[in-house]
Amino acid sequence: MSTQQLKITEEQRALIGAVRTLALDKDWRTNSIKYLDGSYPWDNLNDLAKLGVLGMSIPEEYGGTDLSVFDTALVMEEVSKHCYATAMALMGMLGVQVRVISNFAPESMKRDILPKVASGEVHLAVCMTEPHAGTDVPNYKTNTVIQGDKAIVNGVKTLISRANEAEWFVVFTRINGTPGREGIGCVLVNRNSPGFEVTARYQTMAGEYLAEIQFNNVEVPLENVILREGGFKKLLGAFNTQRCLNPSVSLGMAEAAFEEAIKYVRERSIRGQAVAEFQGIQWKLAEMYRDIEAGRALLYQAALSANPFPDPHMAAVAKMFVNEMAIRVSSEAVQVHGGYGFTNDYPVSRIYRGVRYGTLGGGATEALKDLVGKKLVNDFDPVDGFLSVGNF
Repeated sequence: MSTQQLKITEEQRALIGAVRTLALDKDWRTNSIKYLDGSYPWDNLNDLAKLGVLGMSIPEEYGGTDLSVFDTALVMEEVSKHCYATAMALMGMLGVQVRVISNFAPESMKRDILPKVASGEVHLAVCMTEPHAGTDVPNYKTNTVIQGDKAIVNGVKTLISRANEAEWFVVFTRINGTPGREGIGCVLVNRNSPGFEVTARYQTMAGEYLAEIQFNNVEVPLENVILREGGFKKLLGAFNTQRCLNPSVSLGMAEAAFEEAIKYVRERSIRGQAVAEFQGIQWKLAEMYRDIEAGRALLYQAALSANPFPDPHMAAVAKMFVNEMAIRVSSEAVQVHGGYGFTNDYPVSRIYRGVRYGTLGGGATEALKDLVGKKLVNDFDPVDGFLSVGNF
């Protein structure tokens, strides 16, 4: 009988190893404390660009290496073990933004933008959430009106990452006022366009800033409207990439929290006995490890389903589980550190704050439960059972 197993290739191990060596040489985990003030990890991103990491999601003809969603998720996982701020910045270079441009933008824009992303010269952001709607994309109010050879964008987006650093913004927008999901398309807006304005900034509990952006009669060339009416399904297909990369960050941070917990209990003693020898602590570690490995299996399976984008059901299930798992694991890591875990002097404090982002960004857990629940009600076959909805 042949044995089937998921194994990381030697090439993937080498890529992960190169990222790990860089992070350890620069001591990213210790130095990550400096990003609590909201500053951007430019140096770390530039170092990753030199390794070719920023071009992983970009086709070779535009200066990238065109690696798979799974490869991208593996790198995101490794970066996240060392620095949350760097991981979040990197997701803007590897996630839905670059996938939308690579798959849907006109040739001239691909050749202009993508090589600069691969080199680190240009950073990207995606504008989805609006003040009245987050995952409720069909009710977005931002509207783009096509007028001859140009288009005019008006609207407000909020909770936007990299608003001060990105040059190009991938904006989910209604086209010509067409109502409902059929009216949703996508436009590329340069931050230097007249009428583009960052109007508010909100600092998160993990340190990074999110922003409100207003588009006030922003005029763009017609070619910047890369998806018109009917683009909703294509955009959400690309967005499923984010639903694998987001939990990759959570998985990496859960692993980092576990590593810190192991290190601490091995070094700490109470009443002359090593903390690691207490059964209660060993049980905590066993449960943390179990949950991490379960999450890894779900996430890797979802990432491997990409063709070119991940299966939406599998990505949603993986994201739901891994995001919530990472909160539990990082919380337990703080607990085993005792009072020290609540201080900024130990990495688990920063990990715990950063990991809380997962269930909110890229589709809230509650919205994903709706998506998964509807599929199960409609597609679960009582004869085939789990074979009817799984990727078997």
